[in-house]
Amino acid sequence: MSAIPVSDANFVAEVMESPLPVLVDFWAPECGPCRSMGPVIDELADEFQGRVKVVKANVHNAPRAAAAFGVVSIPYFVVLQDGKRTLQLTGMRPKADLAGRLEALAN
Repeated sequence: MSAIPVSDANFVAEVMESPLPVLVDFWAPECGPCRSMGPVIDELADEFQGRVKVVKANVHNAPRAAAAFGVVSIPYFVVLQDGKRTLQLTGMRPKADLAGRLEALAN
């Protein structure tokens, strides 16, 4: 399983109303660092399946969501729990860094 694509149309249902913690990857296809992070995000989706929901929000398809979270630079990662932002990170990150942060939420 890979990360779930979300847009403004399903952002509330998939992210804000999720019973699981959610990692949102705000990205765009023309962003090189975003494309580099793509496989890492998909691996995290597999590793945390059933414990953390991992979604990808293309900023072109989710401009309202991106604006609501103050996204001005991508890749931009937000972690939400019970619909509340618990973490935000900008830029490329090592997989181990993201996995460690998610592990703390998943238990």
